[in-house]
This record gives sequence, structure tokens and C-alpha cells, in this order.
Amino acid sequence: MSAIAPFPWTVALKRWWLLYHLGDPRFRFMWDAPPPDEWVALDCETTGLDTRRDEIVAIAAVRIRGNRILCSERLELLVRPDRRAVSADSVRVHRLRERDVAEGIAPDEAMHRLLRFIGSRPLVGYYLEFDVAMIDRVLFPLLGMGLPQPKIEVSALYYDHKNRQRPAHERGGDIDLRFATLMSDLGLPQRPAHDALNDAVMAALAFLKLKALA
Repeated sequence: MSAIAPFPWTVALKRWWLLYHLGDPRFRFMWDAPPPDEWVALDCETTGLDTRRDEIVAIAAVRIRGNRILCSERLELLVRPDRRAVSADSVRVHRLRERDVAEGIAPDEAMHRLLRFIGSRPLVGYYLEFDVAMIDRVLFPLLGMGLPQPKIEVSALYYDHKNRQRPAHERGGDIDLRFATLMSDLGLPQRPAHDALNDAVMAALAFLKLKALA
């Protein structure tokens, strides 16, 4: 059974309520109609995996227009954490040391730049829920809310794609959703992982391929 679309008046009411409670009116543009056929692929690197205590150390975003990834329209930010030190485990993952992130910009400034880059475009990412949770924790004190843009999860698109290929009696089972597996199975080039820009570009590639296959 297909999902029932919300009534237009409920969408308008929610938009009005969010704008009324927006902590900084300079960011009203996030509720504008997005540019047609555009998205933003997003990725973060962090001091760890605890969304309540860890902090962002790098953010990358790249715009997608139609079936093209616009690497010339990208955002790369090194972010200086306020309180949380970069753990040895996380350095081994993303190779950003304390001395590297000390040169970054403040989290609030990073959010301002990121929001203006995204605008009202829907967001694309691989396990995007984690990145959004980390960003929203910085945004709430600034705006009183998190990212309002629609969010598209690449691993969910891949799961649906693989599920459609199965016989009816096998659908709904486990599927390997690891990023490397997904990229290899889709025949897409892989960049070194755990680099924010590389991961954002690979998520964008997977999104466009899965969109075409759907």
C-alpha cells in the first residue's frame, strides 16, 4: 500500500510553525522551494561516534544538478571542536590530528557557511542520520531546530534496489549495506574512505546510479 500524501494545508501549517519558531530569521531561505532537480551530498568527520558528546571536525558538501555532480560547487570545512579532544581511534580513521583541527573554524561559523551552501536543496548521504544528528546538535542553540531539508539515504535506496531483484519469497531479508560493497556492486569508482569530500562524492555517485536504476 502506498503512503498517503499529506494534505497541502498541513504542509503549509508546519512550514509556518517552523518559521515562526526559527531562532535566526536570516535562514528563512531553507524553506524556499528548492532549485529544480538539485540536491546536496553531505558528509562529516567527527571526534568519535557518540552523537551526544562527540564533535564535528570536518564537513564536506557537493551539489548535484540533474545527472551531474558539480565538484566545482563544493564546500570543504575544517572545524575546530569546542570541548571534545580528537581520539586516537578517530585519528586512525580520518587522519585528522589535534594540530590539524586546531586550524579549523568555529562550529557556529561552519554551520552558517553550510546552511548557505545547502539552501533548501534536499540532502543526500550514506548513513546520513549520523551526520544530521551531529549537525543538528550544533544548530539547535542557533536556530531552535535542526536541518529541515528532505533527506535521502543512499543505503535505503540500495536496499530497495537489491530487494526488487529478489524473488518475492526472498524479499525483506538481510542485504550487505557496507559502502565498499554498495559502490563495487554498482560498478562505481571508489575514493579513499573517511575523507569528508570523498565520501560525499561517492554518496552522490551512488545516488545518481540508483536514481537511474529505479
